[in-house]
Amino acid sequence: MKPELHVFKIGGGIIDNESDLMEFVRLFAEINGPKILVHGGGKGASELMKSLGIAPRMVNGRRITDAATLDLVTMFYAGKTNKQIVVALQSHGVNALGLSGADGNVIRAVKRPVREIDYGFVGDLSEASVNADLIRHFLTLGLTPVFCPINHDGHGQLLNTNADTIAASVAKALSKEYAVTLHFCFEKRGVLADVNDEGSVISKINLMDYAELKESGIIADGMLPKLENAFDALQFGVDKVIIEHALHINDVMKTTLCLT
Repeated sequence: MKPELHVFKIGGGIIDNESDLMEFVRLFAEINGPKILVHGGGKGASELMKSLGIAPRMVNGRRITDAATLDLVTMFYAGKTNKQIVVALQSHGVNALGLSGADGNVIRAVKRPVREIDYGFVGDLSEASVNADLIRHFLTLGLTPVFCPINHDGHGQLLNTNADTIAASVAKALSKEYAVTLHFCFEKRGVLADVNDEGSVISKINLMDYAELKESGIIADGMLPKLENAFDALQFGVDKVIIEHALHINDVMKTTLCLT
């Protein structure tokens, strides 16, 4: 039987609020066994960009990353945000190791080709992108990897990758050795049938449901890459995917995704 592994992804809505972040860290620290944390930080990065006169550009929940944006998000994600989370985890007894994909060559990406949209310095991941052996070594040492959304192409270029994609790719890469549960945590209790009603959580969504919800517009914007990556992870060996509120990970109200 495979050992259990929990991979959590948190976003900017939690990270930007210090008390919320500390509460999530407390809950995360209580989880027994090996675990991994992947963080975004998009809202904070967008606010910083606006304050510097740089207009954030998003398409279907994904950031357009030109050279100026890459410099800023590297500083914000790989620097301030990553270390803020690592130090919070250390204060709760979690021996966290903050990483970008460039550190130890742990995640290598390929610059997204220009098609209908030029996403700039955005990295796409493949099955070979994640160094699962190195991550497993960290876990066996009792370390908890904390990944930011910055990685590299192996030729000296930093790249920005959606944190949901990184979480799903890490989960898939480790699913051969572990029974992986992938958690997408944000400010809602799950996928809502009505965005204005916190009680309208859809408890289960399969691929057919997803297509219908996407067509109707119930699932849109930043939720799109989240669910795309979730179903991709399920199709490539991840045991379970859960979408839940970052401050209520022990509650029963959440969305569980399944293929059928």
